[in-house]
Amino acid sequence: MAKYQTVMLDGSELSVKKAAAFINAGEVVGMPTETVYGLAADAFNEEAVAKIFAAKERPADNPLIVHISDLTMITGIAAELPQLAVTCAKRFWPGPLTMVLPKTPNVPFITSGGLDTVGVRMPSHPVARALIDAAGVPLAAPSANLSGSPSPTCAAHVLKDMNGRIPAIIDGGECDAGVESTVICFEEDGGSGKSAIKILRPGRITAQMLSEVTPHVLIDKGVLNAVENGAKVASPGMKYKHYAPKAKVTLVDGTAELFAEYVKAHAGQGTVCLVFRDTDIKGLPCIVIGDTAEEQAHRLFAALREADSMGAAEVFARCPTTDGVGLAVYNRLIRAAAFRVVKL
Repeated sequence: MAKYQTVMLDGSELSVKKAAAFINAGEVVGMPTETVYGLAADAFNEEAVAKIFAAKERPADNPLIVHISDLTMITGIAAELPQLAVTCAKRFWPGPLTMVLPKTPNVPFITSGGLDTVGVRMPSHPVARALIDAAGVPLAAPSANLSGSPSPTCAAHVLKDMNGRIPAIIDGGECDAGVESTVICFEEDGGSGKSAIKILRPGRITAQMLSEVTPHVLIDKGVLNAVENGAKVASPGMKYKHYAPKAKVTLVDGTAELFAEYVKAHAGQGTVCLVFRDTDIKGLPCIVIGDTAEEQAHRLFAALREADSMGAAEVFARCPTTDGVGLAVYNRLIRAAAFRVVKL
């Protein structure tokens, strides 16, 4: 669907102004954030937001996250702001935390995926915040990839997926976090009358970190399990197969030795392994994503894209821990694997 001569811009003030001019003209721009690159458009402009969905080939019932650069902008987006949300904003913004809140009429339903709620976050990446300021409007910005494929963590990934689909991409360097923001909502904790935080999508802001704000932290069952067909979801990344390379992905839960034995027994032509550290598995190509959960989060999407560039037919991925940031890595991998998990 090539429609544009996509230009690469640097993160300079002049380039940010050029990108803001595209947004004010109702266009979509590739934008760096500290999590992954996003496809940014005026969140209040229905036609502009529709261009995001078209460029990504994204299902219309998958909600977008609205990005702000200053807390004062939230009044035009959120109809209510619970005290616990204010506390979270003071603690974690700017940063990789998205809060799902009741939306105002200013936010069109195309942006919220047809819901009465909308996800809002304040990114910490200086270029993202400069772009929001220059455009003068909140920016709807899902990940800047074709729907369902691995999210982009550098400008080259965006260009690969979006060349000809959008007019411009700002190159803000490699993303720090490597996985999308933690998404939370607020609800009552099991009839206790206490306001609770519920994690809808895990990220670099962990359950342990959120528990410093309130002891009432819940994890939605959709984080670790497939959501039923037809169910409405308040967060992106919950409903559909996501983050997947072209290859079939299988998650293998076991020690390094058991993982190696399983892969040797099941490898075929085009098998690639995702491993935590350098290893030799029967001469099979292995992509290292790192020992720590933070390293794995940073490397994961680039590694899945690397598997595609190697022409992988099947990827066997070592199962990460579900503690801390590891929960975010596991959440992305089980969706990339369409919930194929082998427990050894």
